[in-house]
Amino acid sequence: MTTPQVVVHRDKELMAQAAAARLITKVVDAQAARGSASVVLTGGRNGNALLAALAEAPARDAVDWSRLDLWWGDERFLPEGDPERNVIQARAALLDAVPLDPARVHPMPASDGPFGHDVDAAAESYAEELARAAGPYDHGPVPTFDVLMLGVGPDTHVASLFPEHPGVRETERTVVGVRGAPKPPPTRVSLTLPAIRAAREVWLLAAGADKANAAAIALSGAGEIQAPAAGAYGRGRTLWLLDRAAAAQLPKQLYPLASA
Repeated sequence: MTTPQVVVHRDKELMAQAAAARLITKVVDAQAARGSASVVLTGGRNGNALLAALAEAPARDAVDWSRLDLWWGDERFLPEGDPERNVIQARAALLDAVPLDPARVHPMPASDGPFGHDVDAAAESYAEELARAAGPYDHGPVPTFDVLMLGVGPDTHVASLFPEHPGVRETERTVVGVRGAPKPPPTRVSLTLPAIRAAREVWLLAAGADKANAAAIALSGAGEIQAPAAGAYGRGRTLWLLDRAAAAQLPKQLYPLASA
């Protein structure tokens, strides 16, 4: 387990811009070192704001988009093309504007796809896709993602792993179907904590006063069953990217002096 690092930005706009610049650097460095890079995207307002900032970043063309693998941490189990699906929002924010290799973009299955409404079969299929992409030097049945991004919910959920729900207790499977989620839609597909922890770096994004209590709980030693964000960490680095409103309740010893 890596010790979380906390970076606090003045506001959500600056946080999105700084995170986008940070992501460009990480992807370029990974491509220089290994020829390609892999990133796990997150939805929600902060994940989409980061992608929109990346679309406008002057340095975005430093990335070789054809050598980037994109995965998702979770998805709303809705029909293909539904505007609430994370992949549709990501395409609108960034993906349709950059020259990605379609074979390296890995959306989670839709509810009108080959598995119909069987969310467990959809989750198993995505787990199999991850396993096929994992190499002999990866840590288990998922690729060693360069960066895995997660939004943090007001209840401390990450991906679609909610407090006390079965998915957050999973220790073997890498992807699970989620039923009865406490926020709509109730049916989802999600990476599990073991899959999340395979990433080199895990970035947790939180902006706004409604995230302040969640950030404080997760960063103050809470258990992962009660606070899933507390169980999300990377192999090499765990980075919390906050704005001042989301950092307002952090213990003083966690609030970084050098934040922007």
